[in-house]
Amino acid sequence: MSELQSIKNRFGIIGNAPALNFALQVAEQVAGTDLTVLINGESGVGKEVFSQIIHHLSARKHNPFIAVNCGAIPEGTIDSELFGHEKGSFTGAVESRKGYFEAVNGGTIFLDEVGELPLGTQARLLRVLETGEYIRVGSSKVQRTDVRVVAATNRDLLQQVQEGKFREDLYYRLNTVPIRVPALRDRAEDIHLLFRKFSADFANKYKTPSIQLDEEAQRVLNEYPWPGNVRELKNIAEQISVLAKDKRISATALKQFLPPVSANRMPVLASSVAAGPEFANEREILYKLFFDMKKDVTELKRLFLELIQNPELAAQHPQFVHELERLQPIPEHNNPISFTRVAGAAHPTVPVSVPTTVDAHVEVEESLNILDKERELILKALKKHKSKRKDAAADLGISERTLYRKLKEYNIEE
Repeated sequence: MSELQSIKNRFGIIGNAPALNFALQVAEQVAGTDLTVLINGESGVGKEVFSQIIHHLSARKHNPFIAVNCGAIPEGTIDSELFGHEKGSFTGAVESRKGYFEAVNGGTIFLDEVGELPLGTQARLLRVLETGEYIRVGSSKVQRTDVRVVAATNRDLLQQVQEGKFREDLYYRLNTVPIRVPALRDRAEDIHLLFRKFSADFANKYKTPSIQLDEEAQRVLNEYPWPGNVRELKNIAEQISVLAKDKRISATALKQFLPPVSANRMPVLASSVAAGPEFANEREILYKLFFDMKKDVTELKRLFLELIQNPELAAQHPQFVHELERLQPIPEHNNPISFTRVAGAAHPTVPVSVPTTVDAHVEVEESLNILDKERELILKALKKHKSKRKDAAADLGISERTLYRKLKEYNIEE
């Protein structure tokens, strides 16, 4: 058995895609060193598994390993979590506390979503990487640690460097050895293998017959883009294992479990490919807003032209016609479209001298301030999810920390 296959069996990795095999080979080779590793890949591809491979194949394997999700720790407490604090250093610090870098001394720390770190914390992390020194929050005493750092991100950190959101020196310090974990859609030959493995596991877990896909269903499975990657595939396999009455799954039955794929996806910059269906940062909120506005305007134009060309339709849209009457900015005798009341409904009348394809429009005063629109979207999301930040952030396509910062920036009270 090859060394690569042995690693796959040990860590439960399924697949033979060349890009996956290459990533595993790099992880195996770098494991025996103390080099810092940066793992890149979309959400759900299994970046944490690679950090565990690196740790367990290293000389530090008998020492502690800890995984830290940098995006899940509030900005105000992340320095304390990573580097510890002294008693009384801030409100609520009733006793001294060790940070992760002190607790895992001699081991490995996995910093997931490292791109979410605040700039101040990035400076502290850079010092640890370069000198092994850090200072607890509220202390002046320099302490030392011997920790190997493996970081991961689903963002383009170089793009964040250009935007001033990530330190350039830290980026190059973290990126000593890069590992790119391929997205599931780039491993088409592995999709059905993974699905069969997950299906067998869930059949055993729930004591049910294992599900089988027919040939057409397998084709549908491979053609679906899997924006949530392996994590999404596993969830779908579990749903089908539990809910499907017929264990022989057809393409039609499979499509009932797959989320609809939008045919009008916004173009995403290479820096934000890792966002998948979720938008990578707050700029994407604005893209989403403008796209929705464009759809609304297009629909209004279509309805307006229908009313001009088919006056009998006006009775079906009295509220729309009422708004047109209210918003007409010029006198009726100068307006190529006038309205007459017939049986209680307003009907547009087009003079003979004006063609029915006239490009009539009504201009509506509306704020086009981007910040106002962003604030409006955030308020709508909070209202929709009853002030639950986590759900609202997910709906907006930003991290919970970014939403928290936006709430303070716009002075929004929940």
